[in-house]
Amino acid sequence: MDEKLRGLRIGYALTGSFCTFEKSFAQAELLREMGAELIPIMSENASSVSTRFGTAEDNVKRLAEICGKPVITTIADAEPIGPKSLTDILVVAPCTSNTAAKLACSITDTAVTMAVKSHLRSGKPVLLAISSNDSLLGSAKNLGELFNRKNYYFVPMLQDDCVKKPASLVAEFPMIPQAVEAAMRGVQLRPIIYHKSDQR
Repeated sequence: MDEKLRGLRIGYALTGSFCTFEKSFAQAELLREMGAELIPIMSENASSVSTRFGTAEDNVKRLAEICGKPVITTIADAEPIGPKSLTDILVVAPCTSNTAAKLACSITDTAVTMAVKSHLRSGKPVLLAISSNDSLLGSAKNLGELFNRKNYYFVPMLQDDCVKKPASLVAEFPMIPQAVEAAMRGVQLRPIIYHKSDQR
């Protein structure tokens, strides 16, 4: 594995789109293989709600094992990220429409939104991997706001089921490493795509 991200400090945050957790875990593992250091963060719901996609305990344990660090799950523990300059880039994968709306309005009420706010104080990049069934409905205005907000970048996304869920957008999780590299250069990859990638 080419360790092209050797030494990069990535805040790796999960919010409550539970159906995409497995995809996110796989990319976290890949980022570690590429040499990145990951600081794990989960929103309070992501770390405490059990679903058919796994128990809360197992999800927290899995992320901690991948990253080799305890998972940050509280606002208080997320706050030092910026002051202590712990991260070079912060990735939110998955990022729900609820979290995106809070970020668009600068609301800080979860470990993840605090992590983003704290990280942004130094003008460093934030990369969002959107996963939401209403991205093209009520949440569209919030995504539009973030598209135009300095230091925010998006993992390329697509309609995951344009027939049954015409308003749904989901990030192409296999493109997270590529999007991280681009964001570190100040580049936004094509944010909306119409076909699935053939990457890992």
